[in-house]
Amino acid sequence: MQERSSRLGEIRALREELDALANDMQQIETKGAGLFQSVESQARVSACNLLHYLELRRRDLRNLQSRLTSLGLSSLGRSEARILESVNAVRAALKALERDDPGEWDRTADQAVDQAGDQAITEDALTGRANALLGPAPAHRNVRIMVTMPSEAADDYMLVHALVRAGMDCMRINCAHDDRAAWARMIEHLRRASDALNRPCQVAMDLGGPKLRTGPLQPGPAVVKIRPERDVFGRVTAAARVWLTSDEAGRPPLAAARETLPVSTSWLRRIQAGDDLDFEDARGATRSLHVVDVTGDGAWAEISKTAYLIPGIRLFRRGMDASADVGVIGELPSRVNAIVLHSGDRLVINRSLEPGRPATLDSHGQLLTPASIGCTLPEAFEDVRTGDSIWFDDGKIGGLVERIEPDRVLVQITRAHERGTRLLSDKGINLPDSALRLPAVTREDVGDLEFVVQHADIVSLSFANNAGDVELLHEHLKRLGGERLGVILKIETRRGFESLPEMLFAAFRFARCGVMIARGDLAVECGFERLAEVQEEILWICEAAHVPVIWATQVLESLAKDGLPSRAEITDAAMSERAECVMLNKGPHVCAAVSVLDDILQRMQAHVTKKKSTFRSLGLAKRFFSKDSLAL
Repeated sequence: MQERSSRLGEIRALREELDALANDMQQIETKGAGLFQSVESQARVSACNLLHYLELRRRDLRNLQSRLTSLGLSSLGRSEARILESVNAVRAALKALERDDPGEWDRTADQAVDQAGDQAITEDALTGRANALLGPAPAHRNVRIMVTMPSEAADDYMLVHALVRAGMDCMRINCAHDDRAAWARMIEHLRRASDALNRPCQVAMDLGGPKLRTGPLQPGPAVVKIRPERDVFGRVTAAARVWLTSDEAGRPPLAAARETLPVSTSWLRRIQAGDDLDFEDARGATRSLHVVDVTGDGAWAEISKTAYLIPGIRLFRRGMDASADVGVIGELPSRVNAIVLHSGDRLVINRSLEPGRPATLDSHGQLLTPASIGCTLPEAFEDVRTGDSIWFDDGKIGGLVERIEPDRVLVQITRAHERGTRLLSDKGINLPDSALRLPAVTREDVGDLEFVVQHADIVSLSFANNAGDVELLHEHLKRLGGERLGVILKIETRRGFESLPEMLFAAFRFARCGVMIARGDLAVECGFERLAEVQEEILWICEAAHVPVIWATQVLESLAKDGLPSRAEITDAAMSERAECVMLNKGPHVCAAVSVLDDILQRMQAHVTKKKSTFRSLGLAKRFFSKDSLAL
């Protein structure tokens, strides 16, 4: 009797907690009425559900969830899409248990649904939004595949055709690369391929946004290193092939040539197959090129020893008059320069685009001047404070702002590879601790928007940080007549993540909207160790808002770039089933990556829908019983 009384007391306490929770959720809807003023009418139910979910998640409900589970009731842990309805359903169950009347359960549940009215939300809202933004999912899988276009797609129709045939559902064009003529050719190729294959495919275009990057570096020395192939014992297995061409004809790229050397036309015409061209390389080492073939455009030569060549090196035809028959190597391209940084080094960031340079040392190896580099958005450093963290090149190099001066910022490097990390030009700079006041839509973006409105289906807002950024994009689209466009908010900064709910309410004014989890910059901004947690929170919030999600950055990256995926990448791709779309980046093997991702998503959809596991029959269970394991 005492046990029954204790159980009834726990049921009553749980029901009262849920009553209070439901009351708070309903009251917050009244208090937040101002949020719905600009919400598109069809999105009001979703906006209400998001507000209810945010109210619920203000609390730590882990103890409540555990107690509900002990009674065999829903823990509310999978109820994002219909949160108030789910709370009311559990309340109804508790009332029935409290009165020990199963019939009361049914009656109270029906009453809860009736009272919810238009708040009775189904997953169809999310499905409908995903279809409206990204197009219907293909018949054989639920999740769409987006692919970033390489520059080659502008001139290679067959590449685009192969991607559509492999399973691409959305073409992504990054406005930070190429130009409008190239974008137009990419889209033309897509329309042609879609018609040929009878497969619809959307066009999404990313605005470049205020991306802070490193400036140019002083060019490195014009030196070419030529070396043959060797085995593990250092023995030459293949001579290095060198293409000698006229310095007047330029230097055409030849895949078979290790390097191309320009020489004078008159001297080149005198070269014959079988000639040996002796020279001293930049180190003073004696070397020789052996001419193996002569064509109308130049000559092929081979070398079996490593050599360093610079402009002005003289080539002597062996056996000829050295004073009269000498070729001179012409201009060579400068090497790409880099700054090598170690932990403890100092780096100067100039508030200009003057070419940067490595640190200079005296003859004893002591520092004379620290390394320096410019930046593309010097105004960003107006909002930086001493002690703020700074990251370069997707988090490969980390540091702290040590001092801020009118024309430069001094940074102390705190994280780099033990042997040093190379910093190149045009690499991203992240300032996660700084509240940067940079508009999400730049002057260049406004110009690009005119093209996007005319040619694309979707526009992606890069570096979206607050509701004002979303409203600014809406104003530009309205002015350009682009309100039909779908809009994707790219969450790639800490501020963007922290402002996601406000941005979603602002985005509800668009008929079609979605969110991209841009995991590259987001990992740097929030910390790599927090990325998984942040990713989950974005998925939860967006499901509560019935907003489709694009899972992006480094999906099957090793496969796309090198032709072979890592095991971790396969698992990551499988987890992407919980999104409505997955984005692949460009690479030489991107078609293979699309095919593999298509296969993975097909397999996983039988097991997972969003974060809800589905009980498809398991082969392991079938085999267990087929072996009559119970007899053991």
